[in-house]
Amino acid sequence: MSLMKRISLIFRSKANKALDRAEDPRETLDYSYQRQLELLSKVRRGVADVATSRKRVELQVNQLEQQAAKLQGQAEKAIAAGREDLAREALTRKSGLASQITSLKEQQATLQGEEEKLVLAQQRLQAKVEAFRTRKETIKATYTAAEAQTRIGEAMSGIGEEMGDVGLAIQRAEDKTAQMQARGQAIDELIASGALDDASSLNAGDDISRELDALSSGSDVEAELARLKASAQPQAIEAGDGDILAQPQGESVRVEGESSEGGRA
Repeated sequence: MSLMKRISLIFRSKANKALDRAEDPRETLDYSYQRQLELLSKVRRGVADVATSRKRVELQVNQLEQQAAKLQGQAEKAIAAGREDLAREALTRKSGLASQITSLKEQQATLQGEEEKLVLAQQRLQAKVEAFRTRKETIKATYTAAEAQTRIGEAMSGIGEEMGDVGLAIQRAEDKTAQMQARGQAIDELIASGALDDASSLNAGDDISRELDALSSGSDVEAELARLKASAQPQAIEAGDGDILAQPQGESVRVEGESSEGGRA
């Protein structure tokens, strides 16, 4: 298959799919009914035109028959007056009118037949249009009910296109909400642990924070020193050989200092 044929086939298939998706059977039925009404209107106009022509021919026949009767009377009067020449002329004209009357009557009969045919076709077409209209309305009502039922089913099951979009929107909103909640909880935990200080209190609380940290550090040092003293006293009593071990740690340091000074002296 050549490239152009493939492109043409793809284009036709895409166009057919798009048209099938855009087509509404109810609109198609209405359009078909409208076309049938237009055809019925043309048939009615045709019937009216044929009837008009037949009536015109009928009027011409009546006029010619009246003229023929008048010429017949004139010929009779001419014979009574001894004017054979005038009677002959009147009868000659009457003969010409008779041929015209015969031709017009043939046309009248033809038009009468055409009119009857058109009237019968009009009646049949009108019955067909009425039947189509009834069927059309039934199909439209059935299609509308089926469409409504399908939409209700899709809405209830959530598989419809619109409901699917709503479901996706809800899912995105829930995901964003969960993300924001997780972020807020993480920030609260960081602030509680001191890893993330409040930006509004960094500058204003620097001095206070340093003083509190220094005080806390001094308290920790004093507590540790007291613990060491408490643990060192039992060991000094158990030693018992030297006075220096029995004395508090501060005094031993002082004696050693004095000895050092005596040595230096």
